[in-house]
Amino acid sequence: MNDRILIVEDDDGIRETLKYNLEAAGYWVTEARDGASGLRVARTARPDLVLLDLMLPGMSGMDFCRVLRQSNRVPIIMVTAKDSEVDKVVGLELGADDYITKPFSVREVLARVNAVVRRSRTQPIASAAPEREEIGNFVIDRPARRVLIDGVEVHVTGREFDLISHLLLHSGRVQSREVLLQDVWGVDFVGERKTVDVHVRWLREKFGGRVPFEIVTVRGSGYRLDRQPPAASAAAG
Repeated sequence: MNDRILIVEDDDGIRETLKYNLEAAGYWVTEARDGASGLRVARTARPDLVLLDLMLPGMSGMDFCRVLRQSNRVPIIMVTAKDSEVDKVVGLELGADDYITKPFSVREVLARVNAVVRRSRTQPIASAAPEREEIGNFVIDRPARRVLIDGVEVHVTGREFDLISHLLLHSGRVQSREVLLQDVWGVDFVGERKTVDVHVRWLREKFGGRVPFEIVTVRGSGYRLDRQPPAASAAAG
């Protein structure tokens, strides 16, 4: 396997437990005890995934995520003792791909790490779709994983990119939450169905009615992306 995992965790016991089990599963593991040193390791070791504790000394996990996301799209799984929905949402908005709440089982951690690494390695959505699509003032560049509106890049997380890429690829057809979780999040995803609704809401907020399509909620079924003229899109927003 030999994928590289960076663990950023200040609790020695938890960090060593995670390291031991990840190495036993075939991963190459490096570690950091705080956010500042974790950033340095992330920039030099170029990990394939980061396991990030939110409650870190000095630089918080939230700040770590915010700074790293300015230049790096490596998948991040938050590991936190906080279990409120607000903390989870803030972490996801900053660009984390998933979260695990303490106390957790090693089996759960391995399942989520395997799923995220496999998904980032294969990227089936990008390979099945046109490399670049221009829809009016909207451009999606799949190899570069960039989204532009009126020539200006709009920051989207890795999961948001995969979601809009999938919806565009299947425009005009209803995609159920179950299908989206399987195709975008992966068959091993063990979170809640409402995560789809949260990510759709974030896409709508970021696009702000400035795009020539609309992500329509189909009650009881899921979501459908309808392509339409820019004027119609602005009116619908």
